[in-house]
Amino acid sequence: MTPGTHGTHGARPVHAAVAEAWRAARPGAPPGHLDAAGCNVPSDQVFDAVVAHLRREREVGGYRAVADLTASRSALASLVGAGARDVAFLESGTAAMAALLGGWRLPPGSRVGFTRAEYGSTLMLLHRLARERGWRLVEVPVDDDSRVDPGGLRSVLAGGLDLLTVPHIASHRGVVQPARTIGRLCREAGVPLVLDVCQSIGHVDTGGVGAAAYVGTSRKWLAGPRGAGFLIVPGLAGDGQESGGARNGRGDGGTGHDREPGGTGRRWEMDAAAPALGGHVWARGEPSPLPGAARYETAEGSMAARSGLGVAVREHHALGPAAVRACLAELGVTARRLLDGAGGWRAAEPLGEPCAVVTLRPPPGADPAAAVVDAASRAAEASLLVGTVPVGRAPLDMRTPVLRVSPFPGTPVETLHALARLLSGARRTNLGRPG
Repeated sequence: MTPGTHGTHGARPVHAAVAEAWRAARPGAPPGHLDAAGCNVPSDQVFDAVVAHLRREREVGGYRAVADLTASRSALASLVGAGARDVAFLESGTAAMAALLGGWRLPPGSRVGFTRAEYGSTLMLLHRLARERGWRLVEVPVDDDSRVDPGGLRSVLAGGLDLLTVPHIASHRGVVQPARTIGRLCREAGVPLVLDVCQSIGHVDTGGVGAAAYVGTSRKWLAGPRGAGFLIVPGLAGDGQESGGARNGRGDGGTGHDREPGGTGRRWEMDAAAPALGGHVWARGEPSPLPGAARYETAEGSMAARSGLGVAVREHHALGPAAVRACLAELGVTARRLLDGAGGWRAAEPLGEPCAVVTLRPPPGADPAAAVVDAASRAAEASLLVGTVPVGRAPLDMRTPVLRVSPFPGTPVETLHALARLLSGARRTNLGRPG
């Protein structure tokens, strides 16, 4: 039996249990919601936590309504094998990446690796930093599916690299990068890896990578509220324990200054792009970062959203991360097998990819942008919410916009059948470029 057929004829018990629990936690979730990769559906408990914190702020004052997020940090950090002090909360994944890379003090001439599947905002940031700081951007080889080629990466690392950024799963294509292999090769070469887990944490396995830093967001597969993102930077805590992939080799008390990864002799400094009270103190007339990831955290963010994210992460653990991953992988395979070829739309990733981000390329002969917009509009009329991904999301890897389908764990398979029928019935007016 193929993986997709489980979803068609009744899921295995563990998947059914995950789906049932997911739906029970959010009774108001629309069955036609197929945009978890854009913005997932928070549970009632997450919603209540956000409202409760806002109410508390109103009653006693915002600065007195202090939420204890220690357990939330621990639960989040455990998904990548880190600790509570390695976590910093920010406003979004984009803000987290800017705080991290903007404060990474690589000297002029440093070589920074990336792939053509890099997220558009991160690519913009890298280009600006390269121009302003004299970095050299080095593209890492990938295969036809935009998956990192380990042999090609090994060659690039051998040629000298000072930093590598990789999206674990890209926003525009549901291909899971071999993160553990990438992490191992980077550690062997003494090169810090930044892993973008915005589309992967709570979705696929993010453990065992050993990255120097992880960048993520609340609102996607963790199903937390909007307005919360995070950084996980192992090894900055200064507690005598070296966790994760970033190692403090100079006994600097965990400040992150003059770090030397992997004995390469190339020193690097990790700090926030902009120092601020809460993450820094005055020392000898200069701002000095606090131990741990606190240096990156913004104090003026939405504490209510961070409280909600903490609830969402603990709910994810209660469901069982492995069970959720298996459920989502099967849903993704089922969706591709149902949707690939419907009305001429073709899956942009391998049909068996263990990932619930499903992207569909427009039918041959169609005006791509018009076809994607029209399909999403007709889906909305049928109470089906799908995503549209413009070329700017990954300008080096995308030739046309794509339709993105990303079911949450409790998605009824009939919803996917309904979308397949809708795509198969595409209007003839979608086809052909305007004359």
